[in-house]
Parts: sequence; structure tokens; C-alpha cells
Amino acid sequence: MLSARILDTIQAIAVTVWVGALWSTGVLVAPALFRMISDRILAGNVAAHLFVVTAFIGLACGGCVLIIRLIRFRSRAMRQPVFWLVVSMMVLICISQFGIQPILSGLREQVYPAQVMQSEVANSFARWHMVAGMLYLVKILLGLGLVSLVIRPQARY
Repeated sequence: MLSARILDTIQAIAVTVWVGALWSTGVLVAPALFRMISDRILAGNVAAHLFVVTAFIGLACGGCVLIIRLIRFRSRAMRQPVFWLVVSMMVLICISQFGIQPILSGLREQVYPAQVMQSEVANSFARWHMVAGMLYLVKILLGLGLVSLVIRPQARY
């Protein structure tokens, strides 16, 4: 069986990759795409793809963390805040990825090749986009909490 130290290291890496992907995609890359690419449709398509990749990274890393927690703590894992924080983040990913994103994609497809924000579905798209953005913000904030609980600096001099 893997040692606790190895499992803790794998867990820390998974959390780092997950929360790093959330922050880099949502806070750095997606806004930069819309500043740098004048074609809003292209920028939106690239951003949407990056959010899909980030979602699946989150599901994989979250699953890894849950498995590690269950291996390390067995049934006690379900009484720990880390477990429920990860479950909450994964539920939000599923709501966003499998609930809201198909709606946004459908609205884009309805008006293609026109820009969705200059069409008759602009208001609906804006509302759903705002919901997706708020859920993403919640995931980012929960991710900070997860990092603070999982990655605890230890003096190793």
C-alpha cells in the first residue's frame, strides 16, 4: 500500500493542478483571449474549449482527491471538510458542464454564423453566461479553501 506521505503528495499535486487550472483559465487566459482576438466568435470558441478542458481536469483531479481521502481515512473521510468541499466543487462542475454549457452552445448554434450577443437570443445568452460565471467564481473561491486545507506548508530546511 502507498504510504501516507506519497498519497498526501499526490493529493497536493492534484489540488494544485485543479485550482491552478481554474484560476489560470478563468482569471488569466479567457479574459486575455477577448482582449487579444478581435473575432469574438473565435475568442468565445477557444475560451469555451478551455473551460471544457478545465472542467475535465477538475473532475479527474477531484476524483483523485476523493479516492485518496477514502484510502487514507476510510469512512472518516466523509466527515472531513475537504471531502465535502471537493464533492461540492465537482457538483458545480457537473452543473456547469452538463447543464449550462449545452444551453450556451445551443444558443450559439441557433444564430451561427452571427455573433450571439447581436442576435435575438442575446438576453438569454447573457443570463445563462452570468449564471455560468457566478458558478465559476464560486468554484474559484472554494478552490482557495481547498488549497488552504490540503496544502499546508511544512518546514523542510
